[in-house]
Amino acid sequence: MIPMEDELPIGPFFRFPDEETGWLALAEAGLTTISEDDKLMPITASHTHALDVIGPIYAGGSYDPETGDVIEPAVLLEGWHINYLGPLPDGWEQYAVHPKRPERVFA
Repeated sequence: MIPMEDELPIGPFFRFPDEETGWLALAEAGLTTISEDDKLMPITASHTHALDVIGPIYAGGSYDPETGDVIEPAVLLEGWHINYLGPLPDGWEQYAVHPKRPERVFA
């Protein structure tokens, strides 16, 4: 049976209002670590989750196939995007989205 709109599961697609909010949510969920060169990094996989930090998404645009010149620039879509499978972190419900045609999915 196909779930109705109000029965859709939460995830795996999440849109945060901006990059700062997304990284804060990842850190609060314990899904980040510090690299050897002191950079904040996502923990992209474990035995309990899979995480794909997408960030900004652009749509559309067209290019001249011969020159590569931009004919029409791509448009920046709203938000900062993360795909996540695993136990739902606290507070992430409010960021769940259900795109009809996701730009990137887990295989």
